Amino acid sequence: MKTLSLATALMACLSSSVLAQKAYDPGASDAEIKIGMTAPLSGPVSGYGVSCGTFEAFFKMTNEKGGVNGRKINFTCEDDAYSPPKTVEKTRKLVESDDVLFMFASIGAGANAAVQKYLNQKAVPQIFINSGASRFNNPKEFPYSMPAVPNYHTEAKLFADHIRKNSPNAKVALFFQNDDFGKDYLNGLKDGWGDDTSKFLLATEPFEVSEPTIDSHIVKLKATGADVVVLAAVGKQATQTIRKIAELNWKTTIYITWGAANIPLVFEPAGLQNSVGIISTAIYKDIGDPGTAKDPDTIAYMGFMEKYAPSMNAAHTTNAQAYVMANVLLDVLSRAGDNLTRSNIMKMVGSIDIAPPLFRPGLRFKTAPDDYDGIKTFKMMRFDGKGWVEATGL
Repeated sequence: MKTLSLATALMACLSSSVLAQKAYDPGASDAEIKIGMTAPLSGPVSGYGVSCGTFEAFFKMTNEKGGVNGRKINFTCEDDAYSPPKTVEKTRKLVESDDVLFMFASIGAGANAAVQKYLNQKAVPQIFINSGASRFNNPKEFPYSMPAVPNYHTEAKLFADHIRKNSPNAKVALFFQNDDFGKDYLNGLKDGWGDDTSKFLLATEPFEVSEPTIDSHIVKLKATGADVVVLAAVGKQATQTIRKIAELNWKTTIYITWGAANIPLVFEPAGLQNSVGIISTAIYKDIGDPGTAKDPDTIAYMGFMEKYAPSMNAAHTTNAQAYVMANVLLDVLSRAGDNLTRSNIMKMVGSIDIAPPLFRPGLRFKTAPDDYDGIKTFKMMRFDGKGWVEATGL
């Protein structure tokens, strides 16, 4: 009897120990991990919403391979049409009705800003935000928000340095989206030039994303005499700007945000011939570059797209970027193990250090508890009409 009692007690202790090793918040269980996302599947920048399909395909592949630590990923993407009020509505649904463990890779500065306080107050991770606005890397004030794409402010400072070194007499016009996204470029240029800002920055012109056309803005900017344009716009506004500059025969050098440095989405509708010479930054390998065809990362990515997303454009940089972010997320979830609490997810987010697939050689995604910005090194690139080549200077 004593032996039986001891064995029973020992098994009870072991069971308690096993159970104690597992910790779940809403959206996590032994069977699954629920993830939510908002994206513009409709509206003015719907072209960027294709990432939802890439994530769905990637998580399908992951689940077929057994999931993450034995758990399947249950992914839901809601359409917010790039409208912050809709983002609030859809995010509340995902958190309060669908019980997601965290929000992942939601698109847009304005959209994410609209729900940042709400998610932080509820201690729901808002991770791998698809916006480079600097407000999303502020762990002290917003410990549950974390960006996953190049920082706009940092990129603008690189533009300022590149312009100073390569065009010391440049007269620059900044055309920017009138929100946190665009204002980061204004502040980044000022920080990059410092006391020389007035020497370089000739004009600034904001626009609203709801404007059907930006032609009048471009006519106004050309009249200033600027010979360099920094373009902080995405989607149709970026396309319209490039096309209008060409129509006006305005001989200017264009620096464009990485978010719009997209050949099929922006340059092709603007006219590839009109896009020659555009300068931007690059983090990811160019899938459309014949030189990367035999690269192991490219082969793996193309194989994934062919099998799980055959109808989607593999060369579309938005799809490649989604593939990168999904791989980094797997690193976070794998290291989280059986402790799938929201606080532990953020602990894992603050300790990433990997070279994700499709990152250019020498670049890493690395975070710290007091710095969630995982991308700090960029490569300056120039579009030659067919693909990207390394730009001179930095």
